[in-house]
Amino acid sequence: MTSRAELRKTIRVRRQALSKKEQQQASKLMLQRLSTHKKVQAAQTIALYLSNDGELDLMPFIDWCWQQNKQVYLPVLHPFCSGHLLFLLFEKSSIMIKNHYGIKEPKLDVRKVRPLIQLDVLCTPLVAFDDSGARLGMGGGFYDRTLSNWQQSQVYPIGLAHDCQQVDKIPTEHWDIPLPEIITPTRNHLFEK
Repeated sequence: MTSRAELRKTIRVRRQALSKKEQQQASKLMLQRLSTHKKVQAAQTIALYLSNDGELDLMPFIDWCWQQNKQVYLPVLHPFCSGHLLFLLFEKSSIMIKNHYGIKEPKLDVRKVRPLIQLDVLCTPLVAFDDSGARLGMGGGFYDRTLSNWQQSQVYPIGLAHDCQQVDKIPTEHWDIPLPEIITPTRNHLFEK
């Protein structure tokens, strides 16, 4: 079986190899899938992320959310609790900074933090996924820690990925949190939890 590190490297290269046109098409298709999703349509608060390293570009969907008067939240590295995320309100006027991974995030303002239990939908990035709902992230464990008790809240997590990120089997660890749903530009993958 391929190691997690090898799988991460292989799929990241595959994702980064998508052309600009393929990325734009995937982004349009993802907008269609998400904007018609029942949980998304019912949501008032949605946590998303800004694309990095070949991830799906969610800006068209973020614009749609704003047009629908939905509140969009982005992950911010927790300043005092290493390995954890906060979710900050993201608006057109938000001041953005780069975190130590080089990823843009809203400048920390505690007045704009929303606890996970008060989010309706949380869309997670991922590097790879399989038919069981297992997701392989970048290796920091941020989303596994964030979602460790998601069933005890109202939040509904959805993994987002390009179709090329699906693999036969993810080698899982005990701390990995499987997702109830992963959406690609061409398909909704539902998993019983």
